[in-house]
Amino acid sequence: NMLYQPEDDQNTGPSVDSVDPEERIKARRERIKKRIEQVKREALGEDAVVEKEVSSDIGKGKEQVELSRTRLEKLRNDGLELVTNVAMAGDAREMQHRIQEAEFKHTRVEKLEAEAKTSSEKFDDISRRWSATQMKEIPHDLHEMLVEQTQACDTVIDEKNNLINQLQMSLHVKDDEYVKDLKKQSEDVDLMIERMEEQVKNLTKSYRDELIQIENSFMEERGMVLKNNRSKWDGTMTQRREREEEYLKMRFKRVEDHEAQLDSLRTHDTEEYNMVKIKLETDVQILEQQLQQMKATYQLNQEKLEYNFQVLKKRDEENTITKSQQKRKITRLQDTLNSFRLKLAKQEKHYKEENQSLVDEYKRIADQYKELHKKMKHFSATDWKKFESIWKMNEEEVKDLVKQVLKADQTIHEQQLGLQWHQPNVYVVSLQLTGPLETQEQDPRPSAHSYAKEIVTAAANLGSDADESKVKITPESNLSLGLVKQLLEVLCDEGGFLMEEKLNKLLQPLQSEERSLIRLDAIFKALNIETEDDVNKLSNY
Repeated sequence: NMLYQPEDDQNTGPSVDSVDPEERIKARRERIKKRIEQVKREALGEDAVVEKEVSSDIGKGKEQVELSRTRLEKLRNDGLELVTNVAMAGDAREMQHRIQEAEFKHTRVEKLEAEAKTSSEKFDDISRRWSATQMKEIPHDLHEMLVEQTQACDTVIDEKNNLINQLQMSLHVKDDEYVKDLKKQSEDVDLMIERMEEQVKNLTKSYRDELIQIENSFMEERGMVLKNNRSKWDGTMTQRREREEEYLKMRFKRVEDHEAQLDSLRTHDTEEYNMVKIKLETDVQILEQQLQQMKATYQLNQEKLEYNFQVLKKRDEENTITKSQQKRKITRLQDTLNSFRLKLAKQEKHYKEENQSLVDEYKRIADQYKELHKKMKHFSATDWKKFESIWKMNEEEVKDLVKQVLKADQTIHEQQLGLQWHQPNVYVVSLQLTGPLETQEQDPRPSAHSYAKEIVTAAANLGSDADESKVKITPESNLSLGLVKQLLEVLCDEGGFLMEEKLNKLLQPLQSEERSLIRLDAIFKALNIETEDDVNKLSNY
């Protein structure tokens, strides 16, 4: 069935091949309805009207195609109906068989239930009798009871066997019916295949006939189109020939006009050519004269250039010789320069080593000087203390002697001479002297160098965390340690011009504090700054 159904019928709507019986019934009803509508349309002649309307718009070939399509569609539907009738008959038989089978099944179930009920009643009766046999004591009665029980059991077994035989007979009947159904189904399949093959043959023949008719229609239509096109072509060619004749006449006329114009142009161009020829000949003569002059000038310039070339060639040779000499000289000077560089490197190395040794020697001598200066100060202070103590001791003795002399002088004046005694000034001076006279004349203020050294040392010992601007040099002074230190740093940085360059070179290996102190000492000497007061006075500015 699937081979002959249209694609639209296969994909949409209910199908006669469905498993659901309701869907199959619905599909058959729709198919019958479509057939009835098709028959009505054919009876009323609607198809002919539609074909006439369509044929007015399309060609004869397409009209034949539509007509053939309609015929083939009808033939295919008829074949499909013929083939599906077999399936419908089989479905009807299957439906009837299922109804009968349902009735047989219902009857069989009722019979089995009745038999089971009867058997259970008989079995209960037999079971009750077994309890009664236990009450009997006479063997004869017991034997009769057993015989009756045996007969009752045989009766139940016979009924069961009869039921089994009936069911087996029904099973054999069903087997026979199944074989018959298979045979009938095989016959239906063969009939369906036969009808399908016949339908295929009919469709093939119909398709071939319709194809021939369509081809004939297209050939007739082609002949008509060729005839119409040929008539149009003949008319077009006639118009073309007429236009070509008109164009040829116009061309001949234009040729005559052009020939007349060419004659007039030839005459005019001949006259103009003669005039131009005369003018050009005159110009050629002038140019030949100029050419002769240019040749003479060229010859003269060529001789000059050759002479200049010879001169330049000689100069080039001289320059080549000079260049080679200069190269040799450069090579010689380069060797000399390399030797001087080696000597310079050796001397620099020697001077660096000598400078390093001198720096080490200077440091050693400076350390010795500091140590010696420290010892000298120590011994000087010790000697001065001893001298001062001896001086004071002698001064006391002198004071006692002076007192005795003055007392004796007073006694002589008052007692011996009877004069009024006046105390001399030397007595006051002698009583006021305490210690050596040199100590009174010595300047107690420290020198500028020692003052600067104290400032630098104090700033270094104070540390970086302390505020130098708040630390006073002395309780009586208004100058802060930071101010004086800043002054000394400015003098060291900006007063380099007051020192000799040789001193600056010698100070490079020293430490920063020692270098600063030596620079300050040299600057103080240049500025004539000797005491602490001079430094403080400079700080105020």
